[in-house]
Amino acid sequence: MSKIRGKDTKPEVALRKALWAKGIRYLKNYKKLNGNPDIYISKHRLAIFIDGEFWHGYKWAEKKEKIKSNKEYWIPKIERNMARDMDNNQQLEYLGITVLRFWEHEIKKDLEGCVKKVIGKLG
Repeated sequence: MSKIRGKDTKPEVALRKALWAKGIRYLKNYKKLNGNPDIYISKHRLAIFIDGEFWHGYKWAEKKEKIKSNKEYWIPKIERNMARDMDNNQQLEYLGITVLRFWEHEIKKDLEGCVKKVIGKLG
C-alpha cells in the first residue's frame, strides 16, 4: 500500500507532458477545487481527473465479486470513492467547470486520443 501513489502517477505525467508539448498550460493537483483535479486548465475552466481502475471502480459490478480479502473494507471504500467522484463532478459542473475523467488504461492505450478529447473541450 505504501507504494501506491496519489499523484504524479505515470498516466498523469504522460498526459501532462503530452498536453504541455501541444502548448496547453495547466495547473496540477489544483487544491482550490473540489476533488483536487489532477490537471486544471483555468483559462478554459476544464478539470481533468485520471482515475485508477481499482480505486475508482472501473467495471465495478464484476470486479467487486472478485475481491478476495477484506471485502468488508474494500467494497464500501471503493463505493464511497465512486460516490465522491460523482459528487465532485456535480459540484464542479455547478460552478461552470467542465469535467473530463480518464481511466488510467485509456491513457496507457491511447494517449493521443485522450489529448484530442482534451483539445476538443477547449474549443
